[in-house]
Amino acid sequence: MYIYNVTVNVEDSIHDEWLLWIKEHIPQVLSTGKFEKATLTKVLVEEELGGQTYSIQYRSYSREALDAYYREDADKLRQEGLKRFAGKSLAFRTELQVVDEYSVKFT
Repeated sequence: MYIYNVTVNVEDSIHDEWLLWIKEHIPQVLSTGKFEKATLTKVLVEEELGGQTYSIQYRSYSREALDAYYREDADKLRQEGLKRFAGKSLAFRTELQVVDEYSVKFT
């Protein structure tokens, strides 16, 4: 399992507009068929550069699915956000490989 993580710092001046947009953008990414689910989280550490920071974690079906997303969909899907929020948001992307998962079982 691979996680495609996008961390975005958003200036306060566009925060509400960006949050509405990302809630529309995430389903568009999922509609590519390369991911099984996504989680939108707010980073609770205060950033030196101000604004608010979010992490979107997309769980891919496989390495091949993630590579196909990069080849077929990523550039097109990134363009709207880049144009709309240029200079007011900063994003970086990381890939994570799930090594193992644990959960608590209640009886």
